[in-house]
Amino acid sequence: MNDFIINKVEEIFDEIVSHRRYLHINPELSEYEYNTSNYIINFLEKHNIEYKKVANTGIYAYIKNGLGKTLAFRADIDALPILEESDVDFKSVNNGVMHACGHDVHTSVQLGVAKILSENKDKWSGNVKFFFQPAEETVGGAKRMLEDGVNDDFKSDAIFAFHVAPEIEVGKVGIKYGKLHATSSTFVITINGMSSHAALAYLGIDTIVIGSKVIEYLQSIVSRRIDARECAVITVGTFNAGTAQNIVADKAVLTGTIRTLTLELKEWIVNEIKNMLPKFVESMGAKVDIEFKDSYIPVINNDEKTKFLEKNIKNILGSENCVLIEKSRMDAEDVGYFLSEIEGSFYRLGIRNEKNGAIYDLHHPKFKVDENAIKIGMMIQLKNALEYLNEG
Repeated sequence: MNDFIINKVEEIFDEIVSHRRYLHINPELSEYEYNTSNYIINFLEKHNIEYKKVANTGIYAYIKNGLGKTLAFRADIDALPILEESDVDFKSVNNGVMHACGHDVHTSVQLGVAKILSENKDKWSGNVKFFFQPAEETVGGAKRMLEDGVNDDFKSDAIFAFHVAPEIEVGKVGIKYGKLHATSSTFVITINGMSSHAALAYLGIDTIVIGSKVIEYLQSIVSRRIDARECAVITVGTFNAGTAQNIVADKAVLTGTIRTLTLELKEWIVNEIKNMLPKFVESMGAKVDIEFKDSYIPVINNDEKTKFLEKNIKNILGSENCVLIEKSRMDAEDVGYFLSEIEGSFYRLGIRNEKNGAIYDLHHPKFKVDENAIKIGMMIQLKNALEYLNEG
C-alpha cells in the first residue's frame, strides 16, 4: 500500500503544486472566497466528484464507493488581510490579501487526495467526504457547514485534518493526544466616567486611570483566581480613551480575548467578569458595560483516532518523523466543531526549511512553505483513508 501511495502522489505532485500556486496567487478573505470556491468546483467536476455548495462559499464533496465506513477530511480555504512580503515568484495579486496561514496548502492537498481516491476506487470501499470550509480566520465555517447538513446525509465515522506548522521541519508530522487548541471569547469593556479640565482632575472621573486598574484586575483573575495548573490567558488588545491632552477622559473602551482549554473554565471567567467587574468599576465612581462574543470551541483529539494516525505516520514516514506534541496551543481553530461531532484527529504538518527561507510563523507577511510538505500531506491523508476504509 505504501508503494502505491508514494507512486500516485509522485505522479500528481507537480499538478497539485500548480493548484496550490494558483490559490496562493489569488487569495480571498473570509466569506468572500467566491473564486476559490469556483476553482474547487471546476476541479471536482473535471474528476466527476459529486458536491454541494454550503455555508455560502463552502463546498461539501463526497465519493460513494459501495458498502463500508465513512471517512471525512477537512481543509479551510480563506486567506488573511496581510500584504505579502515573501520572495516567491507566485506572490499574491490581490493587494493586501495573502495566504499567510497555509490554507492554500490545506486545500491543494485535499484536492490531490480526492483525485487519487476518485481514480482508484478498486483500492477501497465505503464513503469519503471532503469539507472545503470557509471563514476559519474570522466568523468560522465549520459550525455553519454542520448546520447545513454535511454530516446528516450519511454519518462520518472518523475525520482527519491538519494545519501547516512552521515550527516543525518539512518531512515531519506533529500529533497531539487530547486537547490541542483553546476555546476563546472576545470582549468589549466600555467604562463611562466624567470629563473635566486636566487641571481640575478631582472634579472628573478618569476612565484612563480606571481602565488601567481594570487591566490589572483582569490579569489577577488568571494569576490569583485560577489554579496555576489550568491554562487560561486574558489579553487586552486595545485601549482607547480621551480626546485631548488637557481633558480628563470620560470614556474608555477596552477590547480583548479570553482563551482556555475547557469550555467550563471559559464560562467561569466570563461569569466572573460579568458579576464582579461592575462592582469594581463602580467603587471608583464609574459605570461599565460589558459585551462578550463567543468564538470557537476547543480542539480535542480522540485518543483512538490519534493512535491510528500515529501508527500510519510511523509506517509510511518512519518513526523518527512522527513528533509528539507535548503542550497544547492557546490559539483557536474551528475544526473543533467537526471533532465534537465526529471522532478524529487534527495534526500539524511540518513546512519548515531554513535553506529556502521557510522560517516565518503563521500570519507573518514573509510566511513561506517548503512545497514538499504537500507531498507529505497527501501521503498521510491517503494512508489514513486506505487503512481506515479497508479495515474489517
